[in-house]
Amino acid sequence: MGQPAAADIATIGRISAVPAILQVIRELTGLRFAAVARVTEDSWIACAVLDQLDFGLQVGGELEVVTTLCHEIRQSHLSVVIDNASEDPLYRDHHTPRLYQFESYISVPIYRTDGRFFGTICALDPNPAPLKSSTIQSTMESFARMLALQIEAEEKLQKTEAALLQERETAALREQFIAVLGHDLRNPLFAISAGAEMLLRKLPDPANQQRARHILTSARRATQLVDDVLDFARGALGQGIPVNIERCPDLENALRHVISEIQSIHPNRTLRASIGDLNGIACDRERVEQLLSNLVANAVAHGDPHGEVDVSAQIQAGQFVLSVKNQGQIASDALPHLFRPYSRPASGTPQTGLGLGLYIASQIAKAHGGELGVVSTAQQGTTFTFSLPIRT
Repeated sequence: MGQPAAADIATIGRISAVPAILQVIRELTGLRFAAVARVTEDSWIACAVLDQLDFGLQVGGELEVVTTLCHEIRQSHLSVVIDNASEDPLYRDHHTPRLYQFESYISVPIYRTDGRFFGTICALDPNPAPLKSSTIQSTMESFARMLALQIEAEEKLQKTEAALLQERETAALREQFIAVLGHDLRNPLFAISAGAEMLLRKLPDPANQQRARHILTSARRATQLVDDVLDFARGALGQGIPVNIERCPDLENALRHVISEIQSIHPNRTLRASIGDLNGIACDRERVEQLLSNLVANAVAHGDPHGEVDVSAQIQAGQFVLSVKNQGQIASDALPHLFRPYSRPASGTPQTGLGLGLYIASQIAKAHGGELGVVSTAQQGTTFTFSLPIRT
């Protein structure tokens, strides 16, 4: 791999939105391998990878360009979408699906702002998937256009003499890009959700109803990812997460509902709740629900898989105190970074989500004028605590 290729990989690696793009593609399509590739006349190099297939390709990995469909995309300037390669009249005898053993595939070109071809955003899976009938192609093409702007911004940043000033300006553009990305995704996601809900009402066949429920669940999950990205953008741009603070007479029930929802998703885990009389607390109920959901989901995902998760919500010494405890321990060197965006414990297994949950929870606490802290020891486990002074 030459120096230009290494520079392209480094450029993509500096764009913090790229992992979010690949995760959203994974959630929208169901395809378990997605990548951003640098494609030239004689090389195909992975610049970013989300691999839940054990495809075996990592960042910096290379494929023979003539064996890929991206080589053809570079020549035709057209996106390629395949639902079922073995039944597709154009690709059932093509060497690429046979070589890489995929049935479903989508790839869109990335062009620099001056018209030069950079590479592709692509995704594939051994199983067929209904890609042509969805809005994913237009969504990925929007990703590619915005990614091209980010590539150019990063390349200009490397050449500038005023490094600090340019870094601040580019960071702001990057977060604005994430916000635009989130807004642009809402329309196709709404269409997917509405279509799935309509199918659930009209389809009498249980098997097809199950497929429609899966589409609806995936769309709702992707919508949550978009909401997380938008909250991240608001927090990182310095605007803060918006809150609507008012008296919440039903806060106790709202918190119990959050715990019940997560318990239904993880029936084999033990979630215990100790919730006192919370009448009179002023807060943004939906945001506090979101904070609790993020903390409990984090405890379930990263705590002791066989341990209990304890949730406590009480009024203590003039403060609303909400805590979530699990029996796992966080490494001491990881504690200072927990509330940073895209932070997650190191793991050899694929992780869902974007790594924004704790960051967003901390921003919600800050927007309320409260604090979110964490204590973790081998003896006591890990406890996240949200403290909010009670307004009179």
